[in-house]
Amino acid sequence: MLNDESNSVFYALLSAFFAALTTIFAKIGVEAINPNLATAIRTLVILVMVWSWVLVRGQFDTLLTITPKTLLFLVFSGLSTGLSWLFYFRALQVGKASLVAPLDKLSLVLVLIFSLLFLKEPLTLKVFLGTGLILIGTFVLIR
Repeated sequence: MLNDESNSVFYALLSAFFAALTTIFAKIGVEAINPNLATAIRTLVILVMVWSWVLVRGQFDTLLTITPKTLLFLVFSGLSTGLSWLFYFRALQVGKASLVAPLDKLSLVLVLIFSLLFLKEPLTLKVFLGTGLILIGTFVLIR
């Protein structure tokens, strides 16, 4: 049986795989359509898929147990996601996926900085070096 850290790595790798497919499918999908409309269509698909997942797994009953703080931050997360998608789809429409995706992945560097500032996660040598390598790799890819 896998431990929580192994599970998180497994799920994160699945996320990366599907995020890569997202970029390729989105680039093809926004070629002949307004990127805002493309984002709306994509969001509708996600809405149906995720609510179906919640219902099938019997997780709907916990909806009423959500605290106001949790709900507020989920709303903030949703707004951030929506803005990210709108700008990402526009960038994909006008630019190359091989340029847009690495720039978008600068979010990794920002997550590490924000996790230090707001979540008080420790800055280890591994985190510092990894962040630096991501930043260097991004600049190599966009040059």
